[in-house]
Amino acid sequence: VQLQASGGGLVHSGGSLRLSCVASGRTFSNYVMAWFRQAPGKDREFVAGISWSGDRKRYADSVQGRFSISRDNARNTVSLEMNSLKPEDTAVYRCAAGVGTWLRVHQPTFYLYWGQGTLVTVSS
Repeated sequence: VQLQASGGGLVHSGGSLRLSCVASGRTFSNYVMAWFRQAPGKDREFVAGISWSGDRKRYADSVQGRFSISRDNARNTVSLEMNSLKPEDTAVYRCAAGVGTWLRVHQPTFYLYWGQGTLVTVSS
């Protein structure tokens, strides 16, 4: 699976952005999809995950209530709607695809394929 993320940019604190990730190469609907982020000098962090059918979602505590993950299997796309952005949301955001138990959706090692990342910068 090849993953191409887009939608990052510079936004003021309190603003919104929508990230998209388009998949190609294999059956997209077979995969659990997720977004991770990594800020300079920090470890990679789970942001949100969505099951293959879209009926299950999981969010990091830090983004719960502000971010929303969704997918369109017909268009091989997973999206991350980010609202009420804060400076601490600044990071490179990457989408990822994996298979297996939902219990591991927050673990980077669960994922087989990764996109190249898109930079989100939130100014104060």
